[in-house]
Amino acid sequence: MPLAGRPTVQTLLALAVVFLIQQFAGLFGALEAVLFVLYGPVGARPWALVTSVYAHASLPHLLGNAVALAVVGPLVARRTTTLRFHSFFVVTGALAGVGEVVVGGLLGPPRGVLGASGAVLALFGYLLAGNVVSTRLLDRLTLSPRLQLVLFGVVVVGLTLLASGPGSAVVGHATGLALGLVAGRLRLLDTQGGRQQRRGSDRSGFA
Repeated sequence: MPLAGRPTVQTLLALAVVFLIQQFAGLFGALEAVLFVLYGPVGARPWALVTSVYAHASLPHLLGNAVALAVVGPLVARRTTTLRFHSFFVVTGALAGVGEVVVGGLLGPPRGVLGASGAVLALFGYLLAGNVVSTRLLDRLTLSPRLQLVLFGVVVVGLTLLASGPGSAVVGHATGLALGLVAGRLRLLDTQGGRQQRRGSDRSGFA
């Protein structure tokens, strides 16, 4: 199976490789935390902004995110380029981690964060807000920007509570989902050809 043009498979392989490296680094005491866990202040170890997105605390943690990524990843990947997919995954995952460290630290005791949950939820949010049905509905309702923001807030809170178990990074999950919803509404990842194809689908749907 060729990997070129298959960003979801590439990302899944990256998650697996990083997890194996984590196991090796764990043999050297605190090295794993230094390399892969995002702590505050964020600027102290900037590499963790990226490595923490691909690292996981346990095998079940990895498998849970991998299964979710395998479901939503291909649906986003077919609408965009490989570079945009990976950039979106890293940036939203990093911002979700920062949100958890900064805001979560204000709401409770400081703690480190790692995992791809924020990035995966961003992909899900992109699909949720950027599909044809959602776009038609929001456009037809002609909601004001303020009401759209309230609606997005309700969706973020509701879905975050559903997706977050005990001890999970709730703020990070909400951050990733919110970023995905905004990006999906703006269709930031869609290629020009994808936009034209969907516009044609929209017109044919009303024929």
